[in-house]
Amino acid sequence: MIVETVKWIGNVDGYIELIDQRKLPAEFVKLQCGDGQQLYDAIKTLAVRGAPALGVAAAYGLVLAMQKLPADSSLQQALDVLTKAGQLLASSRPTAVNLFWAPDRIRRSVEKFIATKPSATLQQLREVVLKEANSIYQEDVDMCRRIGQNGERFIKQGSGILTHCNAGALATAGQGTALSVMFEAHKKGKKFKVYVDETRPLLQGARLTAWELKQANIDVTVVCDNMAGWLMKQSKIDMVITGADRIAANGDTANKIGTYSLSILARQHGIPFYIAAPSSTFDLNIKNGAEIPIEQRAVDEVLHLWRSNTQIVPDGVDVYNPAFDVTEAKDITAIITDKGVIENPNTESIRKHLRIKPCNKLRG
Repeated sequence: MIVETVKWIGNVDGYIELIDQRKLPAEFVKLQCGDGQQLYDAIKTLAVRGAPALGVAAAYGLVLAMQKLPADSSLQQALDVLTKAGQLLASSRPTAVNLFWAPDRIRRSVEKFIATKPSATLQQLREVVLKEANSIYQEDVDMCRRIGQNGERFIKQGSGILTHCNAGALATAGQGTALSVMFEAHKKGKKFKVYVDETRPLLQGARLTAWELKQANIDVTVVCDNMAGWLMKQSKIDMVITGADRIAANGDTANKIGTYSLSILARQHGIPFYIAAPSSTFDLNIKNGAEIPIEQRAVDEVLHLWRSNTQIVPDGVDVYNPAFDVTEAKDITAIITDKGVIENPNTESIRKHLRIKPCNKLRG
C-alpha cells in the first residue's frame, strides 16, 4: 500500500490534506490545512516530514497564501505575499533544502508569467501557482519511482538491508526514496530482509518505516539504534541505504541524526553505503557538509519518551538535540537519484550527473 502523504483537495480555493505522522502507527489520521500558519505548525511539529514531502507541502502552502489576498490586490502585492509565505515555511525547518527551492520555483514561475502577461488577473495568478505546485507534486511522484528503478539492482536475493529514519512514501509525494528501492526490488520478486533503526528520539524508523514495510509485506525487523554495529559484525547486513535532506556540491549528505555513525560502521565492516534522493535534494550553492545548517530541536524530545510523560533525564541536566548529521562523500558508495547513479560521489561527478557546467551559477 502506497499512501498519499500530501494531497491537494479542490481547485484554487481548496486545502492541503496530510497524513498526521505524529499519530502513526497507532492511528491513521488525516489532517487538513487551510492556511499557511496551520501548515507551518504541521511542519514544525512533524505532522508532515521528509524533504520531498516538505517541498510539495510548501508548494501548496503558496496556493493557500494566494487565497488570503484581497480581490483588489496588485500583482506586486501578490508577489510579496508569495515571498513572505515562502519565508515563513522555510523558517520552520532549516535543513531540508526542498522547503527553500519549491517556493522559490513557484515565485520564479509567477514572475515569468507576469512578465509575459502584465495585465493578468489575480485569478489567473492563482491558477498559475496551483499548476506549478501540481507539477512539483507529480514530478516528485515520478522521481520516486525512477529512484527505485535505478537502485533496485543493488538489492540481491537474500540481502540483509539496514535503513535509518523514514525515507518512504510518508516522506515524499510518491513511494519514497530509500524505500522506493526496496519496493521496486520487492515488485521483481526479490526476497530480502530489512533491519530498521528505531531512530531516536522521535522513532521515525520504528513508527513509520516499519509500518510502511509491513503494509508492503516486506520482511522487516526493528532494532535499537545502538545495535547496528553488532548486526554488521554478525554479517547480517549486506548494504545500508538511507534518504537525504540536503546534499552539498561535493556529495556530503545531511540526513537524520545517526546516519553518520552508520556510514563509519559500514566503512569499518566493508559494507556498501547508499544514499537515495531526488535530484532536487542537491544544494549546489553549498560546497560541502560543513556549510549545511543543522536544525536543533526541542530538548523535551529527549527528556521524555515519545508521546509520554515518562521522564528519562534527571532535572537540571543539559540536552543536545540536533535533528541531522552529515555523512562525508568519501564514505558514500553511491548516490541513487531519479537521473541514475553517482558512484563514488564528488564535485565533478555530481556536476556531470546533474548536467551542470562549472561556469554556471550553481543553484539548488
